[in-house]
Amino acid sequence: MTPPWRRLRSWFWAAVLPLCAGSAWAQQQTVPDTMAQRMLACAGCHGKEGRATNQGYFPRIAGKPAGYLYNQLVNFRDGRRGYPPMAYLVEHLSDAYLQEIASHFATLDLPYPPPQTRGADPGLLRRGEALALRGDAKRGIPACVACHGETLTGALPAFPGLLGLPRDYVVSQFGSWRTGQRKARAPDCMAAITERLAPEDIQAVSTWLSSQPLPANTRPATTMALPLPLDCGSGMK
Repeated sequence: MTPPWRRLRSWFWAAVLPLCAGSAWAQQQTVPDTMAQRMLACAGCHGKEGRATNQGYFPRIAGKPAGYLYNQLVNFRDGRRGYPPMAYLVEHLSDAYLQEIASHFATLDLPYPPPQTRGADPGLLRRGEALALRGDAKRGIPACVACHGETLTGALPAFPGLLGLPRDYVVSQFGSWRTGQRKARAPDCMAAITERLAPEDIQAVSTWLSSQPLPANTRPATTMALPLPLDCGSGMK
């Protein structure tokens, strides 16, 4: 049974707090209505200000091209990407608000952590480097740098950077494309590329990417070589 003094205290605060709504005390408790404040909900998974770390699974979103971030939010909302927690967060948000969210994170220029992967097998790293920088023309596999920028920090308007991502996250995204859990606006260039990659290729390129330091300038490239090696429905929008 609740002690009488506790019931009395509860009744007191229930009566008094509404009267304090216009007081200086209440004003001090007011949370600022800013995008930074609203986006604190994202920090639980993506880290403070969306910068993530190299120890977890979740990707960094700070500094990614706004076009890419917007496309992914729409994909989660519209069912092209299958991840229930993200779908739940964005299912009722408008295109305009998703664009506002994307623009907020795209403007953040924050430090990256050191490379996650250390001491990987040299042969595996060489294979990953070859795919990332030169691709495999015989199998129709373009180099990662052909779309994601010469320094692999992304390219405007909508190609994401690949450096600074956790290795397991990169592996899982290839798996999602392979199984159809992740899709993009047609033509889905990454789905086509993933079909041409062997499991050993995915392991190699993911390991190499997660082992690379970031360049001094981590912003996405503003220009890129055209035409692209493959038609890509979302990369240029």
